[in-house]
Amino acid sequence: MSNSTSVPDSPCIGYCSCSLGDAICKGCGRTQAEVDQWLFYSNEQKLAIWKRINTLDTIRTRTQHN
Repeated sequence: MSNSTSVPDSPCIGYCSCSLGDAICKGCGRTQAEVDQWLFYSNEQKLAIWKRINTLDTIRTRTQHN
C-alpha cells in the first residue's frame, strides 16, 4: 500500500492500548477489529481508515507533528 498512496503499510507504532481493553487504540486510533483485520483489508479500506485516524488525537499523530 505504501507504494501507491505514500503512507506506511500499517499505522501501528508499537503501542497498542487495545490489548489493555481500550475500544480505540491510543497509539494508532484503530478499533480492535481494525487492528485484527488489517492484513485482510483492501487498499481502499485501509485508505479510508487512514483518513479517519489521521484526524484523531493519538500518540502517532502527536509524534508526527513534533
